[in-house]
Amino acid sequence: MRDHYDDFLSRGAKILAVGPNDMATFKKYWTKENIPFIGLPDPDHVVAKQYRQEVNIFKLGRMPLNCIVDASGRIRYVHYGASMSDIPDNETFLSVIDELNKSSG
Repeated sequence: MRDHYDDFLSRGAKILAVGPNDMATFKKYWTKENIPFIGLPDPDHVVAKQYRQEVNIFKLGRMPLNCIVDASGRIRYVHYGASMSDIPDNETFLSVIDELNKSSG
């Protein structure tokens, strides 16, 4: 998403990444990797539980969860990953955003 950040911005989308690390670890990684969007530390798994994100200790922790939430707070797309590499490509997200923008315009 970092490499296609401008594509998301041009569609009026904002990206929020939620991770299991504490604030210091999160900030260090965000700075090192030069990530332009918002990162939210969730070490107590509060957000993960609200979105029913799976935790599987045999697969290295929290499974990927990707969702698109519209401006009114409704989840319009959700993908629960079955493994750490099970993440939709950016084109999938951009296509969903384009469809949402078409239907609301």
